[in-house]
This record gives sequence, C-alpha cells and structure tokens, in this order.
Amino acid sequence: MDTDTNTVSLHIVCPSCGAKNRVPRERLAESPDCGNCSTPLMAAKPMDVSAEIFDRYVAGTELPVVVDCWAAWCGPCRSMAPHFEKAASALPEVRFIKLDTDLAPQQSAQYAIRSIPTLLLFLDGQEVARQAGAMPAQAIVDWVRRSLGA
Repeated sequence: MDTDTNTVSLHIVCPSCGAKNRVPRERLAESPDCGNCSTPLMAAKPMDVSAEIFDRYVAGTELPVVVDCWAAWCGPCRSMAPHFEKAASALPEVRFIKLDTDLAPQQSAQYAIRSIPTLLLFLDGQEVARQAGAMPAQAIVDWVRRSLGA
C-alpha cells in the first residue's frame, strides 16, 4: 500500500533492464514505461528476458508471470510462438515472458526443464503451475485462468 496517496501500487520489474518499478494499480492500463529505460512494462505481448534478469523479474513482479521456456532450434517452440503472443494479448493483466533455454542453462536446471516448450506460471515469485508441450492460444489462456483459480 502506498501510504502517501492511499493507492495500491504494484512492483513490476522491467524485462529489459531489470529495474523494479512501482506502478499504481489504476494506472496499469495506461501502458506505463520503465522509469529507468522507458521499456513498456505492460505490453500485451511476450517480452524476451535474459538469464541475468529472469530471477529478479519473476521474484519482483507482483502480477502473475507466464514463462515460455523455448529454444530457437525447436520446431514446436516456433510453432507455438504466435499462440503464446495471442494468449498474451488476451490476458493483459498477466505478464508473458520468453526464456531461451540455450541461453539460460542455470534456470533450465533450476526449474528442471526437461522438454520444450514448457510453460511455467509464477505468482508472487513461486511456481504455481507448469505445462509441457505446444498449445494453441485458447488452451494457454484457459490453463492460466484455471491455474490462477479464475
């Protein structure tokens, strides 16, 4: 709670520079940008996140985060990419990020990614659900909503 204005603020980590931003909940729909690098914080599309920023992003973002663990050489990953993007536009209140498992071996091991694509759903920095295999957009949306109890 932001005590100065009595408004609820959320922390959202920038997917580009890793800076933690405090955004009043009522301003989320206004397309806020990172105060450090001006990257959009609430883009209704998946954002690539580097291995260096991933842990900070997942732990510090106070909105649900869906992670697409993928690799450029993976055919099913490439075929699911437009569906993941469509799901992101259908759920603007959820952050969608992409983690290239080839460039993030530590996170791949930490989260026991055994096959790709694998989707991970985080809430308050904790993994709450996972789904392996390519999925169409509506199935991704349904999985996220069901996993969040919506």
